[in-house]
Amino acid sequence: MRVDLHNHTTLCNHAEGTVDEYIQRAIELGIDEYGFADHAPMNYDPKYRMDISQKQQYEKWVLDAKEKYKDKIKILLAYEVDYLDGYILDEVVNAKVDYLIGSVHFLKNKNDMWGFDNPEFIGVYKSKDIDTIWAEYFEAISAMAKTQLFDIVGHLDLIKVFKFLPKKDIRIIARDTLKQIKDSNMVLEINPAGLRKPIGETYPSKQLLELAYEMNIDITFGSDAHSVEQVGFKYEEATALAKEIGYTKCVTFENREKKSIIF
Repeated sequence: MRVDLHNHTTLCNHAEGTVDEYIQRAIELGIDEYGFADHAPMNYDPKYRMDISQKQQYEKWVLDAKEKYKDKIKILLAYEVDYLDGYILDEVVNAKVDYLIGSVHFLKNKNDMWGFDNPEFIGVYKSKDIDTIWAEYFEAISAMAKTQLFDIVGHLDLIKVFKFLPKKDIRIIARDTLKQIKDSNMVLEINPAGLRKPIGETYPSKQLLELAYEMNIDITFGSDAHSVEQVGFKYEEATALAKEIGYTKCVTFENREKKSIIF
């Protein structure tokens, strides 16, 4: 079975293409379970997410599509939620969805936040110690996992996006975070979007995926599509990487319940 659980809609203001177009492409590619997990509303960084007033519209789009295409593909409803303490909305974490992806896109910088994967703020990498940045990022992922609010960890090592890499061994930096992910019964997505970025590799890296496999952490797949052309992006590469490490099963969800399938 082919699953792709991380996909966006135009409501996030930085994607293009209709829900129907994404689904039709997914059907063409032979995807069996296709999840929309658009950026959830919150009172921060409104430019890159839907407004709370659009939440109902988003859910209607996806649920209508679920019914419309039910004989051809299974459509799932989800959100990608930014873990940002004090900004997470109850209406999102308590929404009736199939799963929630927890992601970190912001880190503290002095008295403010910086969007470390946004090219607008790339200069901050030069102003701070790189190992400190990486440590802070994985501390944020650990804190996110500890809340047990989410089902999937979005793009585990997104901090590498612009190829500012730590001097310290990444496995040492991330080990405690992976333990927390395991303790919280969360799933790692293999997200090939990094192949479209300066880093030129999937999230997470092979090294981290090997560590996750040793810890018996489950995986799933998500192309992080923000356009129709990105639906199912590099799926073969993602599954080949997982198989090379030893994975034979991945996880999908329904009503926040995990189920394991052979990919």
